[in-house]
Amino acid sequence: MNGRRLTFAVGDIHGCLAQLEALLASIEAAAPGGRVIFLGDLVDRGPDSRGVVERIMAGPRKAGWEWITLKGNHEAMLLSARKDYADMGLWLMNGGDATMASYGGAIPLSHLVWMAELPSIIVERYRIFVHAGVDDTIPLDEQDDDILLWMRTDPDYSGTYWGKHLCHGHTPSSRNPRTVGSRTNVDSGAVFNGALSCAVFDDDVPGGPIDFLVTDGYE
Repeated sequence: MNGRRLTFAVGDIHGCLAQLEALLASIEAAAPGGRVIFLGDLVDRGPDSRGVVERIMAGPRKAGWEWITLKGNHEAMLLSARKDYADMGLWLMNGGDATMASYGGAIPLSHLVWMAELPSIIVERYRIFVHAGVDDTIPLDEQDDDILLWMRTDPDYSGTYWGKHLCHGHTPSSRNPRTVGSRTNVDSGAVFNGALSCAVFDDDVPGGPIDFLVTDGYE
């Protein structure tokens, strides 16, 4: 893969720090530098959400790498839980209890601010990166977080996506990482005994991934 400008789009991590470290090692072994995009859902359900957030906030340890993190629906639920008691109950039932345990019951303000400022979507010349998906029946600039962070796409569906390739997570499956037409889903269910995976894209070439990197899931 040397000589190309590559992007590695990482699926849902959900507190699986050991798997994240293993995947990052594979990414760094695959290229001397490039870009890593984390597609959201860093937290909840897994054993070390705090460790995952701190690792990603700290950034790459080697020169030549750029990291970008998108917001997932679990980050959105965590943030809502800080403001509303009913939302707190919903979040805790969806894996927030594991996150609170990893933080010892108190999430630092700096972590909350960092999550709140995460973007929901990246739109580029050849690709769209987002946590959950986009609704290609409405204009791209009219889509809000209810779509970008929460929508579910039929696993066999591929839209045209305004001539771009869509890469997302959010909907786990043992069949992932998987490309269907103009859409790639990299949520392979790491926290559900699946794998943690990423799609590898050549930034200068349109279309789908040129490769996938996969590591073991949480057990």
